[in-house]
Amino acid sequence: MSRLTIWDASSNSQVLATEDPGEIAAKLKAIGVRFEQWPRADLPDDADADAILAAYRPHLDAFLASTGAGTADVIKLTPDHPMKDALRAKFLSEHTHTEDEVRFFHAGTGNFVLHMDGQVFDAHCGPGDLISVPANSKHWFDAGENPNFAVVRVFTDTTGWTPHYTGTDMAERFPAKTI
Repeated sequence: MSRLTIWDASSNSQVLATEDPGEIAAKLKAIGVRFEQWPRADLPDDADADAILAAYRPHLDAFLASTGAGTADVIKLTPDHPMKDALRAKFLSEHTHTEDEVRFFHAGTGNFVLHMDGQVFDAHCGPGDLISVPANSKHWFDAGENPNFAVVRVFTDTTGWTPHYTGTDMAERFPAKTI
């Protein structure tokens, strides 16, 4: 289930909480973030990356054509992954990227938390959700202590995904509340 919680960054007070996909999309669009929902493909839990990409090919082709992005891959992370804690730590600090960060959730959930315009936007994404965080946007990501997701990643240039940490304590002040 998709959820958006907005907090005032200076007072830590909640401004909005909604599960309405239309309202989520509108609030995120106002800060330049693309949010949409695609029909979820009916695939077995153990579907490999090629099967996931093939199932979403019509949506991916349209998305790639509309954005100029060039490639897509699939990342899966499960609670038994030996590097899950290190991977989680890499995403938990506020950072930016030099290109848009685009993720489509085939399975599982995660929170993209953005720090923009004096507010913190906690976008809890689940199966069928696509989120595109604009380049140079301050954000962090959390899929919880026991991550379990299969996500399609879209890139223009994979080197653009390198995180550039801001050095702030925002992610510690606003941990994802809806995992």
